[in-house]
Amino acid sequence: MKTLRLIFGLPVLNFYSMTPLTVATVASSTYDSASAMTAVRDQFPLLKTRAHGRPLIYLDSAATTQKPAPVIDAMADYYASRNANIHRGAYHLSQSATGLYESARARVARFIGAAEPAECIFTRGTTESINLVAAAWGRANLRAGDEIILSELEHHSNIVPWQLVAQATGALIKVIPIEDNGALRLDQYRALLSSRTRLVAVTAVSNALGTLNPVREMIADAHAAGALVLIDGAQWVAHGRTDVQALDADFYAFSGHKLYGPTGIGVLYGKRLLLAAMPPYQGGGDMIEHVCFAKSTYAEIPNRFEAGTPHIAGAVGLAAAIDWLSEVGLERVAAHEHRLLRQATDRLSAIPGLAIKGTAPSKTGVLSWVVTDPPLATLDIGTRLDLQGICIRTGHHCCQPLMERLGVAGTARASFGVYNTAQEVDRLADALAEIVDQVRQARPATAGPIAMTGHDAPLAVASALTCMYPAATAASPAAAAQDILDLFDDLPDWPMRYQQIIDLGHGLPPMPPALKTKENFVPGCQSLVFLASRIRPGTTDIIEFMADSDAELVRGLIALLRQLFSGQHAAAILAFDTPAFIDRLGLAGHLSLTRRNGLEALIQRLRRVASVAAGPVIAQSAAQSTHSRRPQHGRPGSRLPTTTANQSERR
Repeated sequence: MKTLRLIFGLPVLNFYSMTPLTVATVASSTYDSASAMTAVRDQFPLLKTRAHGRPLIYLDSAATTQKPAPVIDAMADYYASRNANIHRGAYHLSQSATGLYESARARVARFIGAAEPAECIFTRGTTESINLVAAAWGRANLRAGDEIILSELEHHSNIVPWQLVAQATGALIKVIPIEDNGALRLDQYRALLSSRTRLVAVTAVSNALGTLNPVREMIADAHAAGALVLIDGAQWVAHGRTDVQALDADFYAFSGHKLYGPTGIGVLYGKRLLLAAMPPYQGGGDMIEHVCFAKSTYAEIPNRFEAGTPHIAGAVGLAAAIDWLSEVGLERVAAHEHRLLRQATDRLSAIPGLAIKGTAPSKTGVLSWVVTDPPLATLDIGTRLDLQGICIRTGHHCCQPLMERLGVAGTARASFGVYNTAQEVDRLADALAEIVDQVRQARPATAGPIAMTGHDAPLAVASALTCMYPAATAASPAAAAQDILDLFDDLPDWPMRYQQIIDLGHGLPPMPPALKTKENFVPGCQSLVFLASRIRPGTTDIIEFMADSDAELVRGLIALLRQLFSGQHAAAILAFDTPAFIDRLGLAGHLSLTRRNGLEALIQRLRRVASVAAGPVIAQSAAQSTHSRRPQHGRPGSRLPTTTANQSERR
């Protein structure tokens, strides 16, 4: 029977049994999409809410999936009527909770095709599962000169644990390169395999690009070389069938929250012989056989690796999610998501100035892109879409080595779930086209991408900047803050405040290229940010600065900081309670954690400059105070009071 090719030449596959969906199957699932899939979506309470007054469109399932009502109900029922600690209670309620927990383990084992439930260890998620193998198996088995093979597609959680164990054991890390389209170079992978290879740790699906890796083939190649294999299945288990025995995987890790289940629960599958030979990962209750002060012995698997009270409700919710997803049907899910991926790829590819990152022949429901004409930071893409009720992910997606390979700081990413619709894809594409067009029309023709300047920038250019540092806008930071608050108090909601910040950014003079140096680069912002500061010539403590970023939102935040602090005395900068001002302005609830961290990095850079400048002034003031004040009752002179800003640093 003829196979239907959907996108990039990719058949819709039951990937782990390698059974293609047929034309008849997909045709039937098209009918499902128009009828039964609507009923599926209706089971997600959160998707009935609104964002900024608009219907919520959630396109971030690769970060976490939304939860259907049966999962929410199962966890609520556990807490309402079954809650007790497990394994150690002689009473019926504890035995009932234990039964739920262990039946969840059995359900997981059936779902992934494990030989027995004991091979399934409950963890907090994929990250902890990988760390468990790295710590327990890696430290016990790796030696100096042994090799671990990873790939350029890996999430940080499948890189850093292996770096830690390599540092501890002397093992070496080798990396499989990718093609420009995001596909693994399997020829290079096979060339890396050798008698020194002890472990291959690769993702089944790239969380950043959606690349679907041929893990069955890769496992066979690794085993032929005598190596074990760990598969990061976090981005696969909700999108197609998994059979760890058919794969012959040695270890397999995934998270419940990527599977329409709760956060804080995940699974590590391991072959019994491997798990039984591994030492414990953590010590505590329930993982022991016998304890005395001279020596302890440990429980059999799986208890050996589940120290302490586990996330019982999480296991119950995970089992409910597996039951729910199995009832929907993974084949139906795969066909639905491939249709959305094809539609999104076609629509976004047609937007001038937008470039898709990751066009491997085999993909699942993830689409990443950048906007290069006009240059538009991914942060600004995500923030502008949010104002239209559209949720996407922006940044490096915990894949910094991959972003470096692609030559970008980050991408914008839409990722699809069973609840997404063709109408939502159209809204995404229409909104993106509108945003790109608006920015193209609003941005000056001379504006270009921000970039770092080398150390050989002419000093003459820098010396010509002396008159360009902005002066104070008010008598003090507090007075400047009040001016800003008066303006923002007249703006009733976040969309209007966001637009005001963007307008402030548009009015920020561009930073001269001569100052965009490595020394002026501000790390920790995700966006490209530079800040140049100085003490005003002829003064000892007046701080002036200019800054710039490739993100419009960050430029707006820089404009706020410039209005607050540039041209102000160092002591006044240190005394100003910046966190309270940010809260009062209403920004804290609308900036992501990484964006707040970036703003904090800018503030701390300025505070360090102010601290250096204020040091001599404070010392001189303290000396004068000491000489003018006679100590009382034998005590030394009073110290300067602690400033509000110093208190805020300890929060």
